[in-house]
Amino acid sequence: MSSSQAFAGSAVVALKALTLALGGTITYFAFKAYRRTNAPALRAFAVGFGLVTAGTVLGGVVHQLTSLSIEGGIVIESVFTALGFGVLTYALYART
Repeated sequence: MSSSQAFAGSAVVALKALTLALGGTITYFAFKAYRRTNAPALRAFAVGFGLVTAGTVLGGVVHQLTSLSIEGGIVIESVFTALGFGVLTYALYART
């Protein structure tokens, strides 16, 4: 493995960790707001961000820890992202 590949791999891991931290924080605060207000839109918002965050991390973890190709990891990430954005879209139109 060349030094540029090692750097790229380390950068991906660092960025996935940052995404997990920031996405997890948004999900936590959205869920906390839902618990305070009991608004279904905020629950959907928390679920949507949770799915996007989980997909980002899961795609990378599956690629690193299994024999699944990078394309397979991207497919997993994309499915979760699409589902998460679908739930976020619902959250924007949910009646409160």
